[in-house]
Amino acid sequence: MIAVDQVTKTYGTFTAVDDVTFTAHPGRVTGFLGPNGAGKSTTLRALVGLTPPDRGTAHVLGRKFRDLPNPGIEVGVLLDASAQHAGRTGREVLTIAQRTMGLPRARVEEVLELVGLSADEAGRRLRDYSLGMRQRLGLAHALLGDPEVLILDEPANGLDPAGIRWMRDLLRGYADRGATVLLSSHLLHEIEVVADDLVVIGQGRVVAGGAKTDLLAGAGTHVATRHHTELRQALTTAGLSHHPVGDESGTSNGGPTVFRVDADAEAVGQVAWSAGVALSELRPADGAGLEEMFLTLTAETQRDPRPAAHTTSPQGAAA
Repeated sequence: MIAVDQVTKTYGTFTAVDDVTFTAHPGRVTGFLGPNGAGKSTTLRALVGLTPPDRGTAHVLGRKFRDLPNPGIEVGVLLDASAQHAGRTGREVLTIAQRTMGLPRARVEEVLELVGLSADEAGRRLRDYSLGMRQRLGLAHALLGDPEVLILDEPANGLDPAGIRWMRDLLRGYADRGATVLLSSHLLHEIEVVADDLVVIGQGRVVAGGAKTDLLAGAGTHVATRHHTELRQALTTAGLSHHPVGDESGTSNGGPTVFRVDADAEAVGQVAWSAGVALSELRPADGAGLEEMFLTLTAETQRDPRPAAHTTSPQGAAA
């Protein structure tokens, strides 16, 4: 099990992680999500002892990572697949780790086969590895000690679709046999497919956490109308929290604007009817998907703004 309790880390006046608390349980895959700069990597580094927190605790299997007598056989970690000596071969990297952990020599070949690195690829120097090969080697390193816990940061980075599917099945099988898997990734679809639990972080704070099914259920109501101004006013007057879904492109081209409202469909329909607003769509937003939930929860912490509508210069060229 992984337990992060009130972890806070500051750099000067900047707070990278602020009172982060969550638990990852055995037999489950926990997806750790957040925009760029949200504090995911800092949290994971604190968890494995690379970045001491200013306040709070981070425990793996009931202990701090640094207190584990032989951490590689208890916790498999992949934070940066490129953090290996470029002049060594893949087999040499794993052999050094195998000897350090006191594992049988045969284990190196077992994990090379497990992650799909051939004998020829294992004999190449890391400077000649593709990003996908580095990721597979990093996973092999994490799996070498057959640990009870996996902590992985962007493990699918550089993998092709077949490799991503392979990694998903690998992690799902690992959790199904009782291991704890903490997975940070920007590939929301893959997280949605494989994760049992979710932790969402924004601006260094946890903004949502719990079972995936619970977080994706009860997502409110989707409502669409061409009369977006009138509907906004009616919803605000009724005290119903709402926000636009997507890029609001319908606003500029005369099409319908879609909103998600934190209320059931009957209540939203009643508000629209009372205000005389015609709707083109009204439906429960249950199961709307992880991407929509993620963007909703982290709307104020996204690094990239929503795309602006195109404007036309005096010469008629798109600006």
